Amino acid sequence: MMSYNPRDHYFKKAKKENFVARSVYKLDEIQKKYRLLKPGDCILDLGASPGSWSQLASRTVKPQEGVKPQEGAPGQVVAVDLKPLTLSIPNVQFLLGDARQVDWKEVLSNLGRSHFDVVLSDMAPSTTGIKFTDQARSLELCELALALAEEFLRPGGNFVCKLFHGGEFREFKLQMEKRFQQCEALKPQSTRSQSKEIFLIGLRKT
Repeated sequence: MMSYNPRDHYFKKAKKENFVARSVYKLDEIQKKYRLLKPGDCILDLGASPGSWSQLASRTVKPQEGVKPQEGAPGQVVAVDLKPLTLSIPNVQFLLGDARQVDWKEVLSNLGRSHFDVVLSDMAPSTTGIKFTDQARSLELCELALALAEEFLRPGGNFVCKLFHGGEFREFKLQMEKRFQQCEALKPQSTRSQSKEIFLIGLRKT
């Protein structure tokens, strides 16, 4: 059995490409497969620390020359986490705290927006090592992300969340299928083989 290597290929690739964490390649694979993020989009990044998803989102939503966004200023990312971001990223507004306690209407209003175009969630609970406890806490965070997407994601917008795979996977996927025209599940290649995490992708909110 292959031993765990924290400094693997993706770790080295992230360092070389100036990303703060190897987790960026999970979103990168999702983006290449589904094209969720577009130039000019306004992105909500939940569980953003240490910031690699915000880095990629910032680069991706940077507007192309001559292309105007639907509303507000072009290419924006709002990132939130209980842990701080230790780097400054262009076009990223970072909020330190609990996503449940943020006045998202005010945040959007200050950006000149009415909704987000994409909601991303890489949120994960503090793990206990107890399988069912960790899965339940992961599901709770996914339900929070989906509730925020239901209220603040525009019709036609896209959604991604990370879930620790368990018995509630199918039920949560069904919840997403009611809210999006297409719902996919993906375990990115950069996910460590021993990890139980899986990403659910909701395309084109109804």
